Amino acid sequence: MVKKAVLAYSGGLDTSIMIHWLRENYGCEVIAYAADVGQGLRELDDLQERAKAAGASKVYVLDLRREFVEEYIWPTLKAGAVYESKYLLGTSFARPVIAKHQVEIARKEKADAVAHGATGKGNDQVRFELTFMALDPSLQIIAPWRDPKWNINSREEAVDYAHKHNIPLKITKKRIYSEDANLWHISHEGAELEDPWQEARDSVFNISNTLEKAPDKAEYIELDFKQGVPVALNGKKLSVVELLLQLNEIGGKHAVGQIDIVENRLVGMKSRGVYETPGGSILYAAHDQLEQLVLDKETYHLKQHLAHKYAELVYNGQWFTLAREALDAFVNKTQEKMDGTVRLKLYKGNIVPAGAKSPHSLYLENLASFTNSELYDQKDAAGFIRCFGLPLKVAKLQQPPKS
Repeated sequence: MVKKAVLAYSGGLDTSIMIHWLRENYGCEVIAYAADVGQGLRELDDLQERAKAAGASKVYVLDLRREFVEEYIWPTLKAGAVYESKYLLGTSFARPVIAKHQVEIARKEKADAVAHGATGKGNDQVRFELTFMALDPSLQIIAPWRDPKWNINSREEAVDYAHKHNIPLKITKKRIYSEDANLWHISHEGAELEDPWQEARDSVFNISNTLEKAPDKAEYIELDFKQGVPVALNGKKLSVVELLLQLNEIGGKHAVGQIDIVENRLVGMKSRGVYETPGGSILYAAHDQLEQLVLDKETYHLKQHLAHKYAELVYNGQWFTLAREALDAFVNKTQEKMDGTVRLKLYKGNIVPAGAKSPHSLYLENLASFTNSELYDQKDAAGFIRCFGLPLKVAKLQQPPKS
């Protein structure tokens, strides 16, 4: 029997009605917990009042922005992790930090259950619940969307339920997208986006211009890195939160970081999502540009290979695992000399390399030029090519002649 549950409360449609639904169907006290991961004042405004109006006995609102950036975004950025070549994992690595503090609140409040509003078709249910299991297996997990007593089958029905029970909402049937925002990105799903033949409408984009509205003049920016972490923008040192806010504003102005992807969900189906990640896209481009200068070939190639695995772990909700921690150890070793400055040109959705420098650069101009140097004699290449190509030569010599 559940006496007290802590609900991950976003203030959105699903979790707003779940406060009332949990009390109605489980007869339990419900504590609402909201994490500020940079979703903005629009979503956090009057959130405590709305949660209490929906029936919450207590409301927690925690500012996790700095922790989110330093302990979740930066490790993923340094790893170069990208899911299916496009998705920069904005929702994926937000869930573990949210769920981690939800467990801490449950312990503090002596709750016996934690609840979330993720649907039974999505990835977030896995990300929340794997974190719960990893950090406190004793907690009962309630997932209303999978509960037999849950009889709400669409977002339209959820709106109707809210109106029936006088639950305050900030969503209407006019804008019915399922959206998730934080410091790193905003995602859009649902409505006409469920048809991959339909182009995303201009009205979908919240934090970035369309290509048509982006400035007709390019803008140059410079980013300074220390051990793989961005520390300054255009020569000015900024807090991690302010750095991302400014990059989102600059990138959004130039319509960079708009991603439209049909991705393979962990639960076995394909889904179509449109993501806006302006600042994150800039940082990924800059970080890779710096790595091209600093890392040797074998390390750079191995890191690219492991980045795919890192992305899968994050996407699949396996943040609190030994595998992810072990990959972090490798990544952090590769970042020890990742210091330098990268210049980029932003123009109508494009992020164009415009220069990079590092005190640890492995690029030697006299070695890369066409002239001979003490380190490299062009005549040496002849012997190398003969050895490198020997297996091909032998294979051809051993082929029987054609009749």
